[in-house]
Amino acid sequence: MLDINGLNYYADERQILKNLSLTVESGTVHSILGANGTGKTTLGFVLMGLSGYKPQSGTVLFEGLDITDLSVTERAKLGITLAWQHSTPFEGITIRDYLTVASRGDEESVISSLTRLGLDPESYCSRTYDATLSGGERKRIELAAIMAMRPKLAILDEPDSGIDALSIEKIAEVICEINRNGSTILLITHSWRIADIADIASTLCNGTILVTGEPYKVTQFFVQQCQQCTHINKPDIQEMIDAEG
Repeated sequence: MLDINGLNYYADERQILKNLSLTVESGTVHSILGANGTGKTTLGFVLMGLSGYKPQSGTVLFEGLDITDLSVTERAKLGITLAWQHSTPFEGITIRDYLTVASRGDEESVISSLTRLGLDPESYCSRTYDATLSGGERKRIELAAIMAMRPKLAILDEPDSGIDALSIEKIAEVICEINRNGSTILLITHSWRIADIADIASTLCNGTILVTGEPYKVTQFFVQQCQQCTHINKPDIQEMIDAEG
C-alpha cells in the first residue's frame, strides 16, 4: 500500500530523515518504534503532506500512485489520515459534531466508536472537544473518529507521555479493531508495548530505518539497545537481528 523510497528531509539545514526507505503492506499493522528525537513525528508529517514537510528528495507511493507532491487535502481524499501525537482541541465543537463529521453523519457509528473506546456516549457527546478534556480523553476521541472514518491508511502517532497503562491496553485493542475494519495502520510510537501488537515492526534511529522484522525481535532489540544508543547507525544491525532469529 505504501512504498517509501530514499526520503531525505531537512529543517533549518539539519537533516531529520536520511535516505529512509520502507514498505507497508496492505491490511497490516506496521509499527515504527523509536526514541524521542529520532524523526518519528517528522516522518508522519511528511507522509501526510503537511505544509512545510515536503522532502528534498525521495518518493512516496500510495497504492502505486506517486503522492510525493500532493497536498494534505489530496492525500486525505485518497483515504489517508493522520492521528496527531498530541490531539488538538477544537473550541466550540461538541464531541458529537466532531465524530459526526468523521463518520459522514452515521449516528450509530458515533455511539459505537465512543463505546469501544470506553467513553460513555451520554456523558461525552454533549461535551465540547476542548482543553477541558485530558490528553488521554482527547487521544481516545481521536481514535474513535478514525474508527468511524475507516480510512484506507491510518498513520497513528502515539504520544510519548500522558497515557497510563490502562489507556495503552485500550488503545492497542482499538488499533487492532481499526485494522480488522479494513484500515492499514502505520503505528508510530516510542512504546514497545504498543509496537508489539503489530504484524511487522521497524526501528527508526537518527532519521533512518535500522531494522525491520518480527515485532517481538524488534521490540526486544529496542528495549535492550536503543535506550543506550548514541544515535550512531551501524551497518550490520539488520544482519545481527537476522542472525539471532
